[in-house]
Amino acid sequence: MIELPRSVEWRDNTLVLLDQRKLPQKEEVVICEAIEQVFDGIKTLTVRGAPAIGIAAAYGLLLGSHNKNSADIHAGFNERCDYLISARPTAVNLAWAVNRMRDRERRCHDQTSLFANLLQEAQSIHEEDRVACNAIADVGLPLVEAHPNLLTHCNAGSLAVSELGTALAPIYRAHQKGIKVHVFVDETRPLLQGARLTAYELHRNDVDCTLISDNMAAHIMSEGKVDMVIVGADRVAANGDAANKIGTMNLAILCQYFSIPFYVAVPLSTVDIETASGNDIEIEERDASEVKEYAGHPIAPVGVAARSPAFDVTPHKLITGIITDAGLLKPPYTESIVQVIKAK
Repeated sequence: MIELPRSVEWRDNTLVLLDQRKLPQKEEVVICEAIEQVFDGIKTLTVRGAPAIGIAAAYGLLLGSHNKNSADIHAGFNERCDYLISARPTAVNLAWAVNRMRDRERRCHDQTSLFANLLQEAQSIHEEDRVACNAIADVGLPLVEAHPNLLTHCNAGSLAVSELGTALAPIYRAHQKGIKVHVFVDETRPLLQGARLTAYELHRNDVDCTLISDNMAAHIMSEGKVDMVIVGADRVAANGDAANKIGTMNLAILCQYFSIPFYVAVPLSTVDIETASGNDIEIEERDASEVKEYAGHPIAPVGVAARSPAFDVTPHKLITGIITDAGLLKPPYTESIVQVIKAK
């Protein structure tokens, strides 16, 4: 696999974020030296993808602390945690990673090595994601082998995680093994993560892909050219409902009509057993200008009303299976999710 730029890196006590707003035209990074820059990076989608923003937040809590004593690090640590969690509400990995750091800070009794302990926890979160992505690749490989003509939505590839991705991980694994796959890539309005990021990743890695606008999916399916749809998610509820980029539910409904399997690929850290169903997931509502503009240029009448919910929730009844680092989960999800969490 061709090496892609890393979405998140920790270098010399600074956080380095690949600026995904500028892809694919430019590969530039943002150097974060203060927590406010990390908050802004998460909020503005400089870094995006549920696992990646969790990793970024974990490191972000450390900024400016490497030369401080433990008492100074302790002071205001909870406030720093709450601050970063507030950046985006839907992706559970953000709060999950920050709360792991919060717990590590509480449990650290060696006051001389608090920063080292917190850095170790952040690095563990980062490494665990890399391992999880590779496990998802292996779990999902047989599905891609059986259904090599795929469609995906938004970006759930290397740019959204530590490496490989979630939804794209089994596709990359199949490609590595010489299996001929083809991926239809939804452009993913309004911010075009599919066109700008997924097509960029797949094309750069020589994975056969075709970019389509979101409203072409039904037509492509009607032609019999899609064997399977695979997407990521920002939060999976205890009953299997999955929140993912706006437009995902459309695809799940189409898959039901055309009898096409619909899979969600996530690490277990994205499964939130504290959230009973999709009705309990807070959906981020972004600025309506994202719908009314394209690359900063107006495309709608001045003053017209618009909405920009960032996510929708796909009901569990429309999901064929959930590909995780702990195995393939099948319905009923209220049982399979509990079993895999207990076995963790």
